[in-house]
Amino acid sequence: MVRVRAPRLLIAGGAAAALLAAGIGIAAASDKPAANKPAAANVQAAGTISCPTVADKLPAIPAAAAAEVQQNLDLLDKQIAEANNRLATSVGQGGPAFVQNAILGPLADKRRATIDRIAIAIGRHAARPTGLDSLATCTLGAGGGVQQPPANGGAQPPANGGNQPPATQPATQPPAAAGTISCPTVADKLPAIPAAAKAEVDRNLELLNKQIAEANTRLANSVGQGGPAFVQNAILGPLADKRRSTIDRIAIAIGRHTAKPTGLDSLATCTVA
Repeated sequence: MVRVRAPRLLIAGGAAAALLAAGIGIAAASDKPAANKPAAANVQAAGTISCPTVADKLPAIPAAAAAEVQQNLDLLDKQIAEANNRLATSVGQGGPAFVQNAILGPLADKRRATIDRIAIAIGRHAARPTGLDSLATCTLGAGGGVQQPPANGGAQPPANGGNQPPATQPATQPPAAAGTISCPTVADKLPAIPAAAKAEVDRNLELLNKQIAEANTRLANSVGQGGPAFVQNAILGPLADKRRSTIDRIAIAIGRHTAKPTGLDSLATCTVA
């Protein structure tokens, strides 16, 4: 047995400071008062993502699994770094649930799939570790990246004291339709299922359907959130990670009793129609 070195947790916090412009009114010859300046939005600091360590929670690593385990531990570090970078560059985006929906939630999904692959790698050569799912969820430290509204609600009084009617407000554009997530079918791409593996395969096929349903619900509930890459980063990417892990479990279940099917990874990626 060998011990895998514990990777150093990468935490890259970002902060965005709001700049307030101070205006000084100067009396003109006509003695007209200067127009009031609207209050600037106050954007809080992004904060830092903190995740539970994984390497020190693992049992002794079989030598045959050490390389794969280390590769996935490094991937966990990379995922945290990417999430912190996104946190720092998206301050002020979305609503109050943006960080959870667009960053922390997808990060937990990615970590869960990666941690599952670690457990599977160990389980091929020794007892598979259990109870690691609790290590997937991360939290946000100080700050939070939530944009606060201006103190006066953003309203600016008319310069003429209110004698003119307020400017017509532009009509609010309705959010675009959410669309539907479409994923490759898996059951019809599998070889003959050994009877001893059928229950486990069926359970994971049902899980694939559940994952698609959950992703479609999230897609419908998050219309208008985030930037142009929101759907890919917050929904399709995490869904692909979940599907990849589930499809891998299907292949492993079959491989315990017959030749393990290959080439199924291409079935993990979904699209929005």
